[in-house]
Amino acid sequence: METNNKLHISVSPHFKSPRTTQSIMLDVLIALAPAAIAGCFIFGWGAMLVIAATVAAAVLSEFVYCKITKKPNTAGDLSAAVTGLLLALNLPANIPVWQAVIGAVFAVVCVKCLFGGIGRNFANPAITARIFMLIAFVEVGKSAAYPVWETVGGATPLVLLSEGKKLDLLSLFIGDKGGAIGEVCILALLIGGIYLLARKVISWHAPVCYIATVFLMSLIREGFSLTGALAWVLSGGVVLAAFFMATDYSTTPTTGLGKAVFGIGAGLLTVLIRFFGAYPEGASFAILIMNILTPYIDRFTARRPFGAGGVAK
Repeated sequence: METNNKLHISVSPHFKSPRTTQSIMLDVLIALAPAAIAGCFIFGWGAMLVIAATVAAAVLSEFVYCKITKKPNTAGDLSAAVTGLLLALNLPANIPVWQAVIGAVFAVVCVKCLFGGIGRNFANPAITARIFMLIAFVEVGKSAAYPVWETVGGATPLVLLSEGKKLDLLSLFIGDKGGAIGEVCILALLIGGIYLLARKVISWHAPVCYIATVFLMSLIREGFSLTGALAWVLSGGVVLAAFFMATDYSTTPTTGLGKAVFGIGAGLLTVLIRFFGAYPEGASFAILIMNILTPYIDRFTARRPFGAGGVAK
């Protein structure tokens, strides 16, 4: 008698998620929206122009690249829009727009598309583009926008902290300070981060370990002053990097332990660059270095398959 029971053998993955790249990227855009809106409110029309220019340049450059290389058009998966928005939020609102456009094209074409597209890039495109711009354009490193209600600018919070100044934590939390478009309002970033966690787009490992490491190292530097340590965490791009760049699927470890190691390493590097480096902010460099180390972290933290390593008889 014949039976319909058959053993089906297939390669992984055996479990598939209904989520698509487009739906994930849409969630990231929604999560970034509060920070983008807050940045536009704080810095005015300059921020809106930078955001619009970088997003448009990123999407258009991916579309043109796919057309030229005769590859399937991937601009519709929203990953280029996420790259453009992330780059914009890492830039000051008073940067020349043409420089922001060059950065967006570099991020999408050189860091993403030339390596095979989404999922194949070795580093976060937005972070790599920002570092490229820091090196190529002096204005990116020296420029710092200030809230539209401030008639006279001043030093950024990180510079003031490095000089031993005390800062108001509430002002740092709500964004009443100078800095990049998307890094100043911590409240907006936390709203976006909580949204991604609730949607299970990201896990807690990297963000929590990253922020906790920066806090603990800053606590030691500040002589165990909680206010001083919190000021270092709320200043600069730590929170933005923790939720939106240390959690990138393509360039961060796959396991929970690996993500935790990534976060701790990024936190240590951020603090070392802040306290001893030539740049006041170290988040971008820290994420890029950890992106490069991700394959090694994955290798040492990967789960061992059941039965692997045994001697065949």
